[in-house]
Formats: sequence, structure tokens, C-alpha cells
Amino acid sequence: MASADTEVMTTTLHITLITETFPPEINGVANTLGRLFDGLRARGHQVELVRPRQGGDPLMGSNDDLLLCRGWPLPGYPGLQWGQSSMHKLLRRWKRHRPDVLYIATEGPLGLSALRAARRLGISVVSGFHTNFQQYSSQYGLGLLTRLLTHYLRWFHNRSTLTLVPSASQRLELERRSFERLALLSRGVDSQLFHPAKRLKPLREQWGLAEDDIAFIHVGRLAQEKNLGLLKRSFDTLKMTYPQRKMKLIVVGDGPQRSMLEKELPEAIFCGSQRGEALASHYASGDVFLFPSLTETFGNVVLEALASGLGVVAYDQAAAAQHIRHGYNGVLAMPGDEEAFCDAACWLLEERETLRCVRLNARQHASRQGWAAIIEQFEGQLRGACVGEQVVPDAQTLP
Repeated sequence: MASADTEVMTTTLHITLITETFPPEINGVANTLGRLFDGLRARGHQVELVRPRQGGDPLMGSNDDLLLCRGWPLPGYPGLQWGQSSMHKLLRRWKRHRPDVLYIATEGPLGLSALRAARRLGISVVSGFHTNFQQYSSQYGLGLLTRLLTHYLRWFHNRSTLTLVPSASQRLELERRSFERLALLSRGVDSQLFHPAKRLKPLREQWGLAEDDIAFIHVGRLAQEKNLGLLKRSFDTLKMTYPQRKMKLIVVGDGPQRSMLEKELPEAIFCGSQRGEALASHYASGDVFLFPSLTETFGNVVLEALASGLGVVAYDQAAAAQHIRHGYNGVLAMPGDEEAFCDAACWLLEERETLRCVRLNARQHASRQGWAAIIEQFEGQLRGACVGEQVVPDAQTLP
């Protein structure tokens, strides 16, 4: 006869995922949630999605697996939005069809209303810390808002059964700020989509580069909190250090700072937002990935660049700290040390063999970082919350 524990482990769950961003929107949070959503459904669970309406959604669109609410534009971020508070709608729905557990991925009005409804109904909640909003506000010089946001986020997440964070550095930072019941849930990468074989000679020729030339590429949202001023400084340093090498800076992505960057970097090639196979080809057609951000909770683009076989230059935090061994499969600088960041980028070009070896090692490492193990771990964390288990934050190890 099967034990009670075995029965719990094989029971199909009714899971509700609440988020204010989801594919086809282009950002790291949406990408992660799309992977988790699809992975849980592939494992046989009933997964309900609660999110704001997106372009193309019907005006009246709800079913057993999807509840749409009204969204409000997020200032400065075209295409992103807050979800409208929907507590009474959620209460009515969940009284009729009670979920086993919620996963609240965003802390805006929609996430807050879901948290309040769940607490009223006694439904277990797992929350995800996906975005450093409190660090973003400090980048914009809003010190008071930073303190208020930190207080709110701590209040929000400490009312969850468990809060999932994507990196060890993020967990330490939140523990320092008195966040409770934290556990790691890392990220994976589709190493078949992001693959060195997607390199396109015609695309490099379009950029004005031969095979022996160097394409420095950056992929991400073009916004102030991404520390993009360092792109210019590091690229200028590279050109001065290696005047004999032909190189180009390729910028993939869009955002509020694009027009300013185009003026500051007139020789750079701006490709706009890319997705799917086109994005994979842009990565693979580069040689070195410059990632100067200091505000990442993880940084999915780091894994995508590694999987594409690029030499990654990044600060020693979040995904880079977790996946890069300095001088082996990428290069790291201490957070905030711009001179060290520039020196690290220059080191990659000192010897042709150096960059070749780093790129091979990058691909080899990333090819082992699939999503299957991440989704299985996520399922276990949701089950633990359902049955009221005390999840020990250090029980999960980094891949």
C-alpha cells in the first residue's frame, strides 16, 4: 500500500500563477514564467494563469485556465503594465474552484490582491522575487521611494509561505534586509535554441564584419538601471587598447534610453528587440557579450550568451557569479569597479587562443543548464507549501 507521502508526491496540483508580465512580452521575468508555466502543465498539473490583458486578447476572456484583468501602463516602460487590483473577482473565482497553491510572481496591485484573497481563504502562497524594484528606484535618485519599496516588498514576501529567489547573492541581500523563508530557484536556458551553430555570416557582413573581426554585443532592456554608460567606456577602452583590430558594438533591445545611446554611440549598430531564432542568431553572430548591469536578480541573458558560445564580461553577482569561473568560461569584475570591467574585456583579446577557449568552455557549461531540473525543483517547492512543510532555505543547492 502506498504511503501518504508517496500519494502527495503523485497528486496532480491545481496551481494558480499570478503575474503582471507574461509571453509574448519580452523580458527575463516573462521568459522565466513562460517556461515554468509550460513545464508544470507538461508534468500533468492544472495551471491557471491570472494576468493583465495584452494586445490581441479578447475584451472578455476568462476560462478555467485563464483569468484576464485590466492593466495600466507602467511609466517609462512601454509595453509593460501593472495589473488592476481584482480581489473580489479572485475571491469569487477561488471559492468556486479553489487552487491548492498560488505562485505570485509580481508584487503590484494584482499580486497584492491575490495575496490578500489567498490569506482570507487560507490558500498557501509561494512568491517569487524576480525584480529589484527597490534598486531601480535608487538608480533614479529616489532615496525615500527606495526605503518605502523595500519596506513594502519585505511586508509582501514575509506573508508568503516561501519566497523563491534566483541567485545566492540575491538571497544574501534579502536576508540582510530581514526577508524570511527564502529558497533558491535558479534559471535554465534552452541550449538548442541558443547555440553557436546559429551564427550567420550574412548577418556579420551586414554589420560590416569579417570572420576574424570582433563583434561586441549587448542584449537587454535599454534603461537607466542597466548601467549602460559603461558600454561606451568599455568599448572606447577596447578600441584604444587594440587599434589594429576591427570591432563593432552591437546593441540588441529597446527601451527609454535607446535614443540617448544612439547619440552617444553613433558607430554602434542598434538592432531593436529580437526574439526566437532571430535573437539566437544575433547572439551567436557575436563574439564577446558585455553585460554591465548592477541591478539583476538573475540575468537570463548571461546564460543565453554562454549557451551561444560568447565570451561574457560581467560583474561578479547574480547569474554571472553563479555560472562564470573567471578566466575559464568568462571574465568577472567586482561589482561597481568600472576599470576592472574594462580590463576584463581587454584581457579576452590579448591572445586569440584565450577568447577561443573561453567561448568553448562557456558553451560546454551552459549546455548542462537545462530547464527540466529547475521545473522539477519548482514543483517540489509548490508541493511543500501545499502540505505545510517547512522548507529549509539551504536545502537546495546551486547547479
